[in-house]
Amino acid sequence: MKFITNNMITNNTMRVKKMNRELVRQTLKKMGQGTKSMVAEATGLSVATCRSILLELLEAGELVELDLEESSGGRPAQVYKFNENFSYIVCLIVKAGVQCHSVSYSVTNLYGEIVEEGYQETEKDQMNEVVIYELIERLIGKFPLIRAVGIGVPGAVNQGVVNVSDIPRLVGVPLAAYIRGKYEVEVIVENDMNLTVYGLYQKQEYQDEKSIVVATFIEGSLPGAGIMIDGHIHRGNTQFAGEIAFLPLGLSYDEQFRLLHDRETFHPLAARAVSSLIAVMNPETLALTGTLVQPEDVEMIRNECLKYIPEMHMPQIKLLDEPDENYKYGLMTLTMESLTYSLQLVEKRR
Repeated sequence: MKFITNNMITNNTMRVKKMNRELVRQTLKKMGQGTKSMVAEATGLSVATCRSILLELLEAGELVELDLEESSGGRPAQVYKFNENFSYIVCLIVKAGVQCHSVSYSVTNLYGEIVEEGYQETEKDQMNEVVIYELIERLIGKFPLIRAVGIGVPGAVNQGVVNVSDIPRLVGVPLAAYIRGKYEVEVIVENDMNLTVYGLYQKQEYQDEKSIVVATFIEGSLPGAGIMIDGHIHRGNTQFAGEIAFLPLGLSYDEQFRLLHDRETFHPLAARAVSSLIAVMNPETLALTGTLVQPEDVEMIRNECLKYIPEMHMPQIKLLDEPDENYKYGLMTLTMESLTYSLQLVEKRR
């Protein structure tokens, strides 16, 4: 027999309150502005519940009051607006280059509007965690309202620690734990391709959950892929999913690198990696990106894939337009989500 304790009831009540609070917050954010009655209608919550939550958010500074709504005979209602400058997020994109490494950053408000952005290059042997820490130190000092930090890196990440990367001095560094502990902010550290595919997926605004892949072939690096399965980033058991450079192709890393950087051998080798992704995932869309991929390569790689994959199972294969924009959007969206109480996760745990 399972007994229900007072603590269980209290925890459930607090969880419901937190869910309702987040629901009201996100609803008003999408609406831009509204009255308690409008929020109640949009959320399905009672007017009394919405009024209580709106007052709590107003007192906390998350909302601002606008002019009263024009009355049609009754008492005019108070109009509330989401305060997009209640807190900020900072997004850092760390890139491995042929000649040097770089970090680009942006500080945005809760509507994704840029407050400050910048870019800095670093000698390859000088790129380490100190470069990242010093940049975050400066930005949080300048913008104390920063409440979340998102970092995109070229490599596999497990629990905030990079374990495989084209930037060796970041491997094994507990980036997330250090930043979270020092500044008491939410922190995500994520693989660059996971962020790129997530950004692409979010921009498509699919009505149904889809499975898509972004595979990248970049000069100076081995290939990688970002995977979305049924609307969710697929990271794998140890966050290693998408590391297609480790496929058993019967080649050393040096041989694979050389063949991918040779235009005569690029297409068949790239197609073997792409075919493996298609066979395992059966995605709806597979987007190609990276400096090694030219527009005319898409059809050539598709034809090579047809040597292994039947036509009826082939996804739409396309060249990804503006991969950096998808990368930035994915990082910003995921960092913003780290600030919210996830209703979906709560529902799935029930």
